Amino acid sequence: MRYKILYTLLFTTISFGAYSQEKVTLSGTITMKANTETVIGASIFIPEAKVSAISNAYGFYAVTVPKGEYTIVISCIGFESIEEPISLKQNTRRNFSMSEKSKTLDEVVIRHNKAASNIRTPEMSVNKLSISTIKKMPAVMGEVDILKAILQLPGVSTSQEGATGFNVRGGSVDGNLILLDEAVVYNTSHLFGFFSVFNADVIKVMKLYKGGIPATFGGRTSSVLDIYQKEGNNQEYHLTGGIGAISSRLLAEGPIVKDKSSFVIAGRTSYAHLLMKLADNPNSVSFYDLNAKLNYTLNDNNRIFLSAYFGKDKMDFSNFFNNTYGNAFFNLRWNHIFSEKRFSNASFIYSKYDYGLKIKYVGIDWASDIRNYNFKYNFNHHLSDKLVLNYGLNSIYYQFNPGTIKPMDEKSPINADQIEKKYAWENALYISAEQKITDKISLNYGLRYSYFQRLGEQQVNNYAHNQAVIFNPQLQIYEEGTPMSTTYYGKNKKIIDFGNLEPRLAVSYSINDDQSLKASYNRMSQYIHLISNTASVSPLDIWAPSDQYLQPEILDQVALGYFRNFSQGRYSLETEVFYKKIKNKADYIDGAELIAHKAIEQVLLNGEARAYGLELMLKKNTGKLTGWLSYTLSRAEQRTPGRNATEPGINNGQWYRANYDKTHNLSLTGAYQLTKKWSFGGAFTYQTGKAATYPIGKYEYQGITIANYGERNINSLPAYHHLDVSATFTPKPYSKKRWKGEWVFSIYNVYARNNAASLMFEQNRETGLSEAKRISIFGIIPGVTYNFKF
Repeated sequence: MRYKILYTLLFTTISFGAYSQEKVTLSGTITMKANTETVIGASIFIPEAKVSAISNAYGFYAVTVPKGEYTIVISCIGFESIEEPISLKQNTRRNFSMSEKSKTLDEVVIRHNKAASNIRTPEMSVNKLSISTIKKMPAVMGEVDILKAILQLPGVSTSQEGATGFNVRGGSVDGNLILLDEAVVYNTSHLFGFFSVFNADVIKVMKLYKGGIPATFGGRTSSVLDIYQKEGNNQEYHLTGGIGAISSRLLAEGPIVKDKSSFVIAGRTSYAHLLMKLADNPNSVSFYDLNAKLNYTLNDNNRIFLSAYFGKDKMDFSNFFNNTYGNAFFNLRWNHIFSEKRFSNASFIYSKYDYGLKIKYVGIDWASDIRNYNFKYNFNHHLSDKLVLNYGLNSIYYQFNPGTIKPMDEKSPINADQIEKKYAWENALYISAEQKITDKISLNYGLRYSYFQRLGEQQVNNYAHNQAVIFNPQLQIYEEGTPMSTTYYGKNKKIIDFGNLEPRLAVSYSINDDQSLKASYNRMSQYIHLISNTASVSPLDIWAPSDQYLQPEILDQVALGYFRNFSQGRYSLETEVFYKKIKNKADYIDGAELIAHKAIEQVLLNGEARAYGLELMLKKNTGKLTGWLSYTLSRAEQRTPGRNATEPGINNGQWYRANYDKTHNLSLTGAYQLTKKWSFGGAFTYQTGKAATYPIGKYEYQGITIANYGERNINSLPAYHHLDVSATFTPKPYSKKRWKGEWVFSIYNVYARNNAASLMFEQNRETGLSEAKRISIFGIIPGVTYNFKF
């Protein structure tokens, strides 16, 4: 019935497209003149009709106007604007090529539009950063890092130094949907968080949605990070790369068939493990990754893309553990233009994330992975100059391997075992509309229906009263339940299913050309979960599907914002307040053991979470000095009450701070172009210390001193702050030679702040007193990198 309602809504809305035949549509593709790379986010404006459009993720645009003579203006920061007369007497296909403003080593700046356009669009809680801006920011070891740039934005933080992933508006790491060329990336970090998996040389554009998320996206409850790779130069061959203190990278691109197809391939590798060997350090850390993309233009209406990524991290601490993890994906895409008004993209995607851990003193060799097979079919439909539809479907089949267990050697007491694999299927239909109601009011609204099935082949435990966790009233603790029986479900047999309607709405009211008020609401459902109770540099990563015990998370979020441009767009101000609440937030019982657990539901309880706060961002957009100040005041909390009157729940059923709660988050980022040869960058970050639980006492048992802990997360680690700086030197900025080079000098943590990743409580052997020791990961880290382009 729900499918029928959505189909009816879809086709009824499309039927609204019948309007005056006196109007015609201009459509086409915006590309770069030098290499025919598509331009994302270019502004197409027809001033006489006061009609505008933005090129989509594949460079396609469409505008509808009455028949007549017009002027078309196409602009995008980093490119020379195009302005020329155009006669529109019938539906017209017209492609445009834009020239870059400069031919320096910096990447092309790709941003949404002129600052004024952000005032009128209903899009809010969205941040876009150009690759050139990111390249001016200092980073660890001189390596450009997209995720480090994201952490400078309001509402975005990390739970601690060296932690994997990032947190958005008080959400968990697994609540972020991270897409690279539409494929899911499950782990974003390399080398203790030193680097991200995103090689900036091959990245074309990135966009972070914190709220007001379009109906196109689903499956997560925190944010969407949407990243696209470059397509490759189809005119000539180029090499781009860099040589750094810890890692090096190389990118090659060029035509396969000139004007029709091209390739880009990029690789990175680290050699820290070699330096450790030279220093007689028995430990070893290393990573590598490889990006590739091919595209072929069949004709004016059809284009095919093939994208791929492979990455792997290896950490070997000789006396303790060995850890490996990595992402991989393939994506075959087909772009098709049906008409001047309708564009489609079909994607066939395979993604995998695998994780391995060998604990030497236990003798266990443990591995897990998650795989998905994903089909997407999306349509852009330009019904008129005031109404644009986006609709489609998404189907994902999951395979979960919670754990393959092996003994490390013949001396190991561990027996080989395989935790039962799990399977699931997630489907969704969606439709959204961007509509201009008046000159002052614009809407973006939509509906997504998601349907999730947990499938066999698997033995499912059955528990008394359907409770996998039981409460021990004598000890006043939660314990693992004992299955009463099991039920076997054959291959692809349905174990349980869930369905959810997810409405989305965003509205913009333009006070004038420089000021606007915006509001948004979105509901989202998350059916897969990262089972992890640590944010350490070697986290335990187990992904699990929803079932009758681990319920799907349901998010409701509202936001209200005020946006203003000053001095003709030289400065801009963005302020937002938000409130979000999540049902069925998983929580862990005290003492939960996750490694090789065959019934993870026995250590999990379902609770709820909430987050609320204020975000502020003040930007200087032009001039020699550019940058921004961002500040977030927020609270992220969690609560797991008892299931009945006799149970206390977690933390006595009271709200407590989430592990990733940061009350204050302040960032100051700047870039200064001194001369054509020298430019400088700096970034200062201050965050309130993350929530922590300190011992409130101790007792002795059989001669062993044992710490006694109080309520969860009522304490805080010391405040986290550091200053990073960089300087870029371009020896020959005016050289017309094909070889261009630059030196990047950077210092991470200039004043050598020992930020606490955690505190270790122990007894001083000499005094017998208890003391806390700060465990830090990073100190001051200088770096130098030589970048080149040929």
